[in-house]
Parts: sequence; structure tokens; C-alpha cells
Amino acid sequence: MSTLLEIKSSVLRQVQVCPSFRRRTEEEPASGNADPPEPTAAAWKPGDGVEFFSQMRLILKKGEGRQGLPCPEVLLCSSSPAPAEPVDPSRGLRTLSQEEVDMLYEEALYTVLHRAGTMGPDQVDDEEALLSYLQQVFGTSPEEHAAAVERVKRAKAPTYALKVSVVRAKNLLAKDPNGFSDPYCMLGILPASGAVREPSPHKEQRFSFRKGSKRGGPLPAKCIQVTEVKSSTLNPVWKEHFLFEIEDVGTDQLHLDIWDHDDDVSLVEACRKLNEVIGLKGVSRYFKQIVKSARANGTAGPTEDHTDDFLGCLNIPVREVPVAGEDRWFKLEPRSSASRVQGDCQLVLKLITTQRDTNMSQRGRSGFLSYLLLLSRLLQFEHRAEEPNSSSWRGELSGPAATVLCLHGAQSNLSALQLAVLHWQVSSRHHQTRTLDYGYLLGLLEDLQAHWEEAGSLPQEQEEGLADSFSAFSEFGLQLLRQLRDYFPATNSTAVYRLELLLKCLGKLQLFQPSFEICPFETELNMDIAAALKRGNREWFDKLLNTQSPREQPGPQRLAGLVKLADTIYEDLQSCYGIYASLFHSIIKVDFFTLTFRQLERLVAEEAWVLTEELSPKMTLEVASGLFELYLTLADIQRFWSSIPGRDSRSLALAGIHAPFLPAVKLWLQVLRDQTKWRLQGAVDVDTLEPMDASSKHSSSAATASLCFSHIQELWACLAWPDPAQAQTLGIQLSQDLCEAALFYTELLRKKVDAQPGAAGEAVSEPLCVVLNDVELLRKAAGQALRGLAWPEGAAGLEGTLPRPLLSCTQALDEDLQREARTVTAHLTSKMVGDVRKYVQHVSLSPDSIQNDEAVAPLLKYLDEKLALLNASLVKENLSRVLEALWELLLQAILQALGANRDVSADFYGRFHFTLEALVNFFHAEGQGLPLESLRDGSYKRLEEELRLHQCSTRECIEQYYLDKLKQRSLEHNRFGRLSVRCHYEAAEQRLAVEVLHAADLLPLDANGLSDPFVIVELGPPHLFPLVRSQRTQVKSRTLHPVYDELFYFSVPAEACRRRGACVLFTVMDHDWLSTNDFAGEAALGLGSVGGVARPQVGGSARAGQPVTLHLRRPRAQVRSALRMLEGRPNKEAQEFVKRLRELEKYMEADP
Repeated sequence: MSTLLEIKSSVLRQVQVCPSFRRRTEEEPASGNADPPEPTAAAWKPGDGVEFFSQMRLILKKGEGRQGLPCPEVLLCSSSPAPAEPVDPSRGLRTLSQEEVDMLYEEALYTVLHRAGTMGPDQVDDEEALLSYLQQVFGTSPEEHAAAVERVKRAKAPTYALKVSVVRAKNLLAKDPNGFSDPYCMLGILPASGAVREPSPHKEQRFSFRKGSKRGGPLPAKCIQVTEVKSSTLNPVWKEHFLFEIEDVGTDQLHLDIWDHDDDVSLVEACRKLNEVIGLKGVSRYFKQIVKSARANGTAGPTEDHTDDFLGCLNIPVREVPVAGEDRWFKLEPRSSASRVQGDCQLVLKLITTQRDTNMSQRGRSGFLSYLLLLSRLLQFEHRAEEPNSSSWRGELSGPAATVLCLHGAQSNLSALQLAVLHWQVSSRHHQTRTLDYGYLLGLLEDLQAHWEEAGSLPQEQEEGLADSFSAFSEFGLQLLRQLRDYFPATNSTAVYRLELLLKCLGKLQLFQPSFEICPFETELNMDIAAALKRGNREWFDKLLNTQSPREQPGPQRLAGLVKLADTIYEDLQSCYGIYASLFHSIIKVDFFTLTFRQLERLVAEEAWVLTEELSPKMTLEVASGLFELYLTLADIQRFWSSIPGRDSRSLALAGIHAPFLPAVKLWLQVLRDQTKWRLQGAVDVDTLEPMDASSKHSSSAATASLCFSHIQELWACLAWPDPAQAQTLGIQLSQDLCEAALFYTELLRKKVDAQPGAAGEAVSEPLCVVLNDVELLRKAAGQALRGLAWPEGAAGLEGTLPRPLLSCTQALDEDLQREARTVTAHLTSKMVGDVRKYVQHVSLSPDSIQNDEAVAPLLKYLDEKLALLNASLVKENLSRVLEALWELLLQAILQALGANRDVSADFYGRFHFTLEALVNFFHAEGQGLPLESLRDGSYKRLEEELRLHQCSTRECIEQYYLDKLKQRSLEHNRFGRLSVRCHYEAAEQRLAVEVLHAADLLPLDANGLSDPFVIVELGPPHLFPLVRSQRTQVKSRTLHPVYDELFYFSVPAEACRRRGACVLFTVMDHDWLSTNDFAGEAALGLGSVGGVARPQVGGSARAGQPVTLHLRRPRAQVRSALRMLEGRPNKEAQEFVKRLRELEKYMEADP
């Protein structure tokens, strides 16, 4: 036995790891029936299955990209440069006359030649370089340039002034007892005539307004200004502005003192009065006059201390003020080594000109206008140096250009807000003539917004110019948005980013809208944007319609164009939702997707309604195909809207659009049925019934059939017919057509394999294996396709369940294909019948001298070889089918071998019992083959029983016969009726009392529909009760419910009643007066369960025990098997027992 266990099939143990179903959905099988290239424009021809399914696959490919909501990462597939935006030179600033150009040139030269202040690190301090740059900008010859420079040099120098803003101070010393100070500032200009020389390192004393200075000359009173006093603070905030005239930019200094005020008079008022005094000599005398004047106007008493405390000072040479001005914190300085100061003071300084000897100034042209014209000129020159078609220039000016603009802006006393306004006005106008980067424009608007919030207003003329620039830019932006798809395509990430920046620029313009006294917009800007988008949508649709589906064309020709139009609209709506919608909503609060969807959906619905009404009377196959494709796209548009949370498609213009398409869909589905059969017929015709490749076990036609069914399922999902009643009709018809096509394919396969010549002596046919795999693949593909054909059943349908007609159709097709698979399996295994019988016969004829495992080895070897071939040729499910069929074949062969050998030794049956268990282990293969439950069921039980009985003695067989009767259970309780009895054993008399009470629901065995029943009561087995004869009740005429109440006694010892198989057998017969009695049924009652048999009853009555109801039945196969075992035995006891039972069987021949 150990040797046999090693002869297990290594093949079976690998069954589970073999893939069973390989679905190919991406391409048709690579064989002779491969589809030709997909058609481009020609419509499919009826009967051409290949071309039809190619067209169908094109439709499905469109639907594949329409599953779920679009993803921006998928839509943005290009990063190429954005399309060029339209430019119009007339939208820029007006062209200057030559005279104006000359005056602007003079203004620029004057600015450079009279520059003052300190240049920054990024500015050009080379006068010649700046002049040369201006020559290039204005395009003058060297002679003209030299003459212009000379004229400007002869002009009068400008008058300079220093703008000082005293903003705040911090961390000052506390001079008052309360821990604070009352600080104020005195500041003025120390002119060149009274300037203090730079102190040497050994001299620490510095100038102070409040202390007399013996080194200074007369100081004009108008050079002194005073801030307000800020009480009780160490961090005062003044934000006061002063303007000082500068006599000599190179030598004048700004001097500032901070004092702690200890008097309650107004120093500001005192300084204001003393500023009217001129010609005071000496600083000391001057400030004594300030003190005297202040105290004369005060209320303090003469004895109080009115001396102010010094908190710090600053000395800033005017020549060190940066050209662009500066806003910085200065550290306070002491006036002498004895002074103790701390803290910082924030000043804003700017050096400007108040009088300029230029033609533009003399003609009243403001510095604001001069700067605007100069900036425009420089911007045009700088942009020309860039790439001609570049739209990404961010206004980066060269060093000379930035320096000239900085000098002119400072000298013209332009505020930060004015500079921001000028740069926006010029750049936004320039953008409309030559495209700039929107990020640059957005930055200008952000800068303008920041300064606008600080300053808050402009002169009316400048504000009107800003409003005009806003209007012009918004008008330009609206024109671009009308042609959104042309200039900002959703597939171009660069263009989409430009759109985002443009929308942010327009959003910034909205923020300025409530700030203008003169509003630049007649309506809300977002309303204008929505109107522009609507107008652009309509223009785009009309252009598309006129190009693809002009109304002048005949209906069938328009249909193809309308299909393309609907596809284009769907793709556009995807772009609107995935790309544009979030930009418009988040930036300018416009629901672009809803606006566009409802407009385009309504327009395409109108065209579809009109066209379907026109084409309905002219329905042809080509028209039906086009309408079917058009409906799928319209349905996709409707579903796209519904897939967005919170959207209801019932309010759409496309709601109900399916109704006029119903005739076309029905006709198209009929064509689909016929084309499917043509496609399958063509696939089978060229099929060689060989595996497609090394990785698959089915042939090319099965892959084609699977793909066809998959396409049908996907097409039904795309169709998604909304009307439940119509969907049920269409779905039932389509499912029936699919089932018909599947059975049609199996019929074609059967004919194909029957026509193939078989190889002589070939036990395993490869074509049959391929056909079996094809059927299994078809079964799975068709089942999956049918389950995908579910339709909505309304409120009555259960979620997730198939509609009842579809479920019935699916189950019926599965049964048909399972039956077909079993037929092919039987055909395949029939070729192995002869070999199996030969090897089983070898086992039966093997001499007793050889071991059992040696006798079985040839059979197992044969099976292992054949199963290796089958495993290589079959998928897992089919291999299991073949194994089950082969197992049944083996069991029948062994049963036939047993039946052909009578009166043999017990070793003969022992060998077959060994063979049976060896085959069980072989086919189970340690869990990798068939399950033990299926192996040990059906014919196995019968064979195993016969083997066991053959090894028993005659009496053991007889006992087994009665044991089988006791084990038998009636499966049809109401068919043969019931019998009520009561039994008990009387130990004192050593007899068994059996009382037959009544019967019910017996079979009507007479012509009158009744019976004449009586009951035969006997004990068995006979060898346990050799002296006991059977007894019978009286006959009860014409009844099916007889009542007997008869008591019978059997004198038997209790030990016999306790033996194996001991029972009382009740046989109900129908008494016939003129012919043989009829058998009505039988029942057996084991004596071991009868009261008094197991142990004697004490004090029991004669009729002790409860009635027992027995269900009558007919003898089953397992009972008759014991009888067959006894028939083959020649001994007298077996033959007599069989003879008696044969007499009883005569009564059972007329089994109802």
C-alpha cells in the first residue's frame, strides 16, 4: 500500500494553480479571423459581422472615456505654449507727435543730468551710460543727441526740496516721574552757510536746536518745524509730513531733535509765530526767543521748572538720501558725551524737485503725465528686445531704464500709489498691443491695491484715467473669454494657467469697483463675464453646427455631423467641469459649468428633436445606426449631469429625448442579433480548433464569441434606457437573442468537431478538449453578459437582484451549456472506455500470488498519463468535469467486473476493495483533485456495499438485508400510507405481543379506487426465528383506512430479539379474489427498541407500550443489492431465502 500511495498523480496536484478563464477584451484573437482595421467613415454593411463589430467597438471606446467625472490630470495633456492672443495696436496709448517726442526726450535728459541723491546698488550711476541708453530709446543720431544734451545743460537747474515724514519713535528714555516722557520733534535744514563741519573723533559735542551754537551764522526761521507733543509715551507715533527747500544738495543736512516737553504751552503755535520773524542772528538767541514766546502764552508760574529734557538727535546729509527715497529707522544720537540717549526714530525721506526748466513743465504738463509717456516709451523699447512672439515677458526693465524711471518719479514727487497707477495703466494698455505675462499684470494690480488701501484717493483726472484703463482691460478680457476655447484650450496646461491669472486680474478689478467715485463699469463685472461666456458659447456652437451639420444638408448627411457635434459637446462639457468650472467659481464666483451645460444641452437637444422628427419616416439601417450612436452620446450628456452631486436631470431639455429614438434602437438591436450570428459563423469557419497560443487553452472563435458578448453587455450599459417598461422589453429581447447566439455557437462547434477526422487510437482528442474549453469560456462570458443586461424595475425591484425574466433566461442558458459541456465530456471520456475496462480486467485476472499494489499499478499509470494530457489541454472546470466522468466510468467498469465473476474467493473482492480505495486516493490527490464527498457518493456507495457484502457469510448477508430495511427511510410519506402498531415483550410467557391497530392513506389498488387490505406480520431474519411462522390480519374490504385492532403472539426468546437485524416486518397486501394479491407497502420495526426486550418489564400490563406509526415504503436499491449477493450463492440457505423473497416480489411487479 505504501508503494501505491507514491503513484499519485503529480498532475492533479497542480490543478488549482492552473488559470481557468482568461478573458481577452482588448483585442480580437490573433488568428486567421482577426478583424480588419477599424472603418473610418463608411457605414457598416448588413451581414458583415466583422465591420459591424468594429463600428460597435468604436462606439464603446467613446463610452470608455465617459465613466465618472473627469480628472484634471487626464485632461491637461499638453504643456506646449499657449495660443497667441489677439493684439491691436490701436488699443495702446496714443501715438505722440514729433514735437511731443522731442519734449519727452528733453525731459528724460533733464532728469538724468540733474539727478540728486545716492544711487542704489541696482541702479546705474554712470551718466554717460544713461544718456547713451536714452539715445537708443529715442533713436537719435549722435549729433542730435549731443545737441540735445548741450541744450539741457544750459537750462536752469531745478529747485530741490526734501520731503520728510516723521512716522514714529520707539524705546525712548523716560524723563518724567511717571516713567514716561512727553516727546516731540524739532527738525530743520542746516544750510551750507551754517553747516557744522564733520566733527573729529576727539570732539563729541553735536549741534542742537535748544542749545546755543557759537559756530553757526544766521539761520532762517522757516527752516525749523516742530511736531505735536505726544503725552506719556516712550513709543510715540506722529505721522507728520514736512517739506524743506534745499539750497545745496551736496552740503545741506537734515537735523532732528527729540525733546521731552515739560511745559503746558503749545510749542507748535510758538514756532508758527516765530517762523514769521526773519533775520535772527545766532542759534542761541533764536531758541531763547522760542522759549520766551512759548512761556508768554502759557500759564505756568515763574517759579516752576520749565526746562525740556533732551531725548536724542539725528544728523542726515541730504546728499545721502537715496534717489528713490527711503523709509528706515535711524538710531538716535547724543549731542555730547555727557548725553544719555536711547531709541530709534522712523523717517521717510524723499528728494524731489519743485521747479524744472523743461518745455513740458513750462507748458503745464504734470510730472504724472510725463512719467506715463516716458514709461510707455521705455516699455515698448524694452519689450522689442524680447522674442517677437513671446507672451511671457514680465516687464523686467534693464538697469538704465529702471534708473531713469526712478529718477523721474522721485523728482516729479509721484507717490507710491501714483507710480502703481502709472505702471498699471501703461502695462495694461501695452498688453493689448503686445501680449505680456498675466502674472506680471496681476502683480501690478496687487501693488496698486496695497497702495490704494493706504492712500485711498487720487486726483479726479488721474482716477478717471485709471477707470478708463480698467474698462479697456476688462473689455479686452471679456473678448478673450468669449473665445475661451480658442485662446485657453483645456488640454493645454500653459493656457489654463494664463486663464487663471487673467481671471484673477478681472477679480482684482471687481475689488476696485466700490472704491471709485467714477465707476468704470455699468454693471457688475461678474455679470458681464457671464454674459460674455453665454455669447461665446452660442458663437462656438453655431460655428460648430455650420461646420459639421449644416441645416441645408439632407437629414441622413446631417446625422453623421450631429453625432460628431454631440461628441464634441460632451468633451467640451468635460473640460468645463474638470478645468474651467473651479477657476471661474473660486476666482470670480461665476458658475461656468451650469451656465455652459444648460445652454449647450438645450441647443443640442433642439437639433436632435428636429432631426429625429425628420428622419423617423425614413428609417433605414444606416439611419438607425447613426441615431443609435447619437442617442448614446445624448444619454452620456444627461448622465454626466446626473453624476454630479445635487443635480437633477429631470429639468433638462434632454429629459424624454429617448422617446423618438426607440424605433431606431429596436431596429439596431435586431441588426445586432443577425450580425452577431454572422460574426460567430465567420469565426468558427476559420477556427482550427487549436489553442490560440501557449498561454490559453481555448480556440480563436471562443475568444471572438466572448468579446462579442462583452461588447453587447457594455453597449447595454451605455444605452441605459430610462423608461423601465421599454427597458424591460428591450432587455428581454436582447437577452433572448444573446442566448440564441450562444447556442448557435455551440451548434457550430459541434458540427465543426464532428467534421474533423479523428486520429486512430487516440484516447485524448485535442480538438474535443479545445471545444470543451470553448464551451466553458462561452458559458462564463454569456453568463456575465446576461447578468449585465439587468434593467431598472422601478420601486418593486430589489436592489442588486436580477429581474425575473432575465434570471430565468440566465439559468436556462447555463443549464443548456452545462449539458453541452457534459455531452462533450462524455464524448471525450468515451474514447477511454475500452482502455479502462482492459486495465480493470487486468486487476480482476491478476493471480493471487502478486501483491494488490502491483495489480493496480498499470491502471494508475494509465490514468496518470492520460490525466497529464488532459491537464495540459483543459481548464480547471473542465478538468473537474472529466475527472468526475472518468470516476463514474471506473466505478461502472468495476461493477461490471464484479458482476461477471461469481463464486470467487474473498481475496478477489478484497483486491477490488483495495483498488477502490487506491483510486479514491488517486482522484483526491491530497485535496488537489476531486473532493472526498463527491468521490464517496453515488455509484461508489453501491460498489462499496457490494464489495462488503461479497465478503460476508450467507447469514450475515441475510442480516444485512433486514438491517437495510430498518435503515430505509420513506422519502414519500404520503404516497404509500401509514400503519399504526404496538409491540411489547412478555418476559414471563417468553413471547412477543404484536398488535396491529389501523392503517391510513393506503394506495387504491382496485378499479373502484379502493383496496381490500390485510397485513402480514412476520419476524426476521429466518435463521434467528426458525420455528416462527408468519401471521396475518383479516381482510378489510373497500377501504383505504382499515381498522384492525388484532393482537398476535410470537413465542420467541428475548435473546433472539436482541440479535443483530432482529425485526418484525409488516407487509400490507391488497386482497384480490380472482387474481394474485397486490403489494401495497411494507414497514419494519427493530425488536431492540421494543419494550421488555432490553430488560423485562415489572408489573407491566398485557397491552403496555405506546402505539408506533410506521410509514409504508417499497424496497430500495440497497435492499435489493443484498438480495443479489444471495442469488449468486449456491448454498441451500441462501437459495431458500431468495426463493421466498422472489415470491413476494411477484406481488410488487405492478408498482404504481
